[in-house]
Amino acid sequence: MIGSGPAGQRCAIQAAKLGKRVCIIEQREVVGGVAVNTGTIPSKALREAILRAIGRGSVAVRTDDFTNGKGVTFSKLLASSNEVVKSEIDLCRRHLDSNGIEIITGVAQFRDANTVDAVGAHATTSIAADHFLIAVGTTPSRPKSIPFDNINVVTSDEVLHMPHLPRSMIVVGGGVIGTEYASMLQALGVRVTLVEGRPKLLDFVDAEITEALQYHLRQSGMTLRMGEKVVSIRYEKGDGNPLTRGDEYAEAYLESGKMLRADGLLYAVGRHGATAELNLGAAGLSADDRGRVRVDESFRTTVKHIFAAGDVIGFPALASTSMEQGRLAACAMFGERCDTNPAPLPYGIYSIPEISMVGWTEERLTAEGIPYEAGIAQYKEIARGQLVGDEIGILKLLVHQETRTILGVHALGTGATELIHIGQTAMAFNATVDYFVNTVFNYPTLAECYKVAAFNVVNKLRNM
Repeated sequence: MIGSGPAGQRCAIQAAKLGKRVCIIEQREVVGGVAVNTGTIPSKALREAILRAIGRGSVAVRTDDFTNGKGVTFSKLLASSNEVVKSEIDLCRRHLDSNGIEIITGVAQFRDANTVDAVGAHATTSIAADHFLIAVGTTPSRPKSIPFDNINVVTSDEVLHMPHLPRSMIVVGGGVIGTEYASMLQALGVRVTLVEGRPKLLDFVDAEITEALQYHLRQSGMTLRMGEKVVSIRYEKGDGNPLTRGDEYAEAYLESGKMLRADGLLYAVGRHGATAELNLGAAGLSADDRGRVRVDESFRTTVKHIFAAGDVIGFPALASTSMEQGRLAACAMFGERCDTNPAPLPYGIYSIPEISMVGWTEERLTAEGIPYEAGIAQYKEIARGQLVGDEIGILKLLVHQETRTILGVHALGTGATELIHIGQTAMAFNATVDYFVNTVFNYPTLAECYKVAAFNVVNKLRNM
């Protein structure tokens, strides 16, 4: 296995469970890959540390929360996050050790289709194997035209190591990563301007949910520049004196002629597969212009004994899906039957407030000509919503008008990423909206939103 992230780990463990001799080549000194070291875990740990620091749950930040946020030392937040990362690294290592998986540190390079060299700092180890998995993940895009200094002009990898919290920040890119970090920084009292070339943030998310998120981000003080394209970026370093830090600033020039200025800039537009150093050609493979490796439905590449899984193969590029892809790839390698649930995949976006979804959006249903009805439950109508102080949360059910089956579930607010799994399970068993109408939920819980939204749908269907 090349890479010890979610896909590499799960593939290695599954192969070990099948009685195979397994090793992982990892270029870092620690295991876990991007998910544990620079991506999923550290960013979510930082988010939780921020919410604790400002004394809020995972709801939208209010203006009066900024006083708490500004009093927080960024280094303390990062230290708290690093403790979580260390614990996760230790956990990953224990899982691999307990399954007898050997870990070799070095940069993996194919010598040929059957041999990989692990090039370490002091020695090179050659590994011959019957099967390989490429699970190297991705790295943030770093266009040469942008003056990255890894301190003031950064990607998502470096934002977790900034020596100080800027007073203002330009975030370029309104995808998942850009939106998450923009909302975190805003919660800490940073004046954030988020620039996105598309008309709305998170264009794959249901429009009503996105509109609600954008409203709450603006209410928190964030400036959104939608439909704007950044054409150039510059950074003025100043004289390096902390007392005159105001002389240091980043500028983003937009296609519309506008110029934005802030203390720092986070560039969060796109990621590339980390395949540049793999020497894929020696194995008879190639990557596309974004460093991704093409695979079939069994995660097999064009070379039959070499597989690939995780972010390096592209969409959906989630830690959760990468884990499952790694497991399925191991089963395919050794001809082992391995089933997976075909139900729609859940998506979680850890912005403040958080978003989650599963299944169809209203826009897609409309485009496909599928007759549906929507039911809404607002957290402020639910006792648990009042208890946790979340007055902005919503849960939406999309239901087929004729069959009454559940087509999609969308949530924004406290616990959205947990709450969505109830809808996912119902959809996996082709449940109708009547399931939620007739089900008793614990009281008080946010899960009651399903019953309220279901009644809302049924009332609409009854009056059609």
